[in-house]
Amino acid sequence: MRLPNTAHTTRPWRIHALTPDFRVEDVWALPTPGGPGDLPRLVRQMSSGEGGFSGAARALFALRWKLGRLFGWDGPRTGVGARVHSLRERLPADLRDGERGPDLRAVPLTSVFLTGDEWVAETANRTVHTLMHIGWVPDGSGGFSAQMAVLVKPNGLFGTAYMAAIRPFRHLIVDPALVRLIGRGWGRRP
Repeated sequence: MRLPNTAHTTRPWRIHALTPDFRVEDVWALPTPGGPGDLPRLVRQMSSGEGGFSGAARALFALRWKLGRLFGWDGPRTGVGARVHSLRERLPADLRDGERGPDLRAVPLTSVFLTGDEWVAETANRTVHTLMHIGWVPDGSGGFSAQMAVLVKPNGLFGTAYMAAIRPFRHLIVDPALVRLIGRGWGRRP
């Protein structure tokens, strides 16, 4: 379920101090009921690449990767470490020296940091520098679950236009499919 951006911005996340130049694109509640120490389990599940998109979401990803190759959006000079600095360069010593977390296999996201209640991964291309923030939050009934926030820094007018153009597809197809995929994986794991 999509949440208001304030579900992310009003929490005391460490990410806020690191990203004043990023904006929150959207926030999603993930169907991952658990206990206070279950974030590492979710991180392992998400980074493993198990499962996969199906139907329209897979077709949209395939189209996006083809367009990226055709127009050079995803080339080696457009990503983290080339076009943009990694968010890791902004980390205070305790986060930089702490656990980073695993990179994702299914999508080109590189882990930035992992704490007991936050995991951040990043990617960049010619259009945008994107962060995925997974926060582990109390659910109000003694349990916990995850929220996924997408933070973006578009690359100029083209990046801003690109984000506006893909927003309906993300909100209606891709992100709901991702939320369902995460929920199915969570339900299968002990």
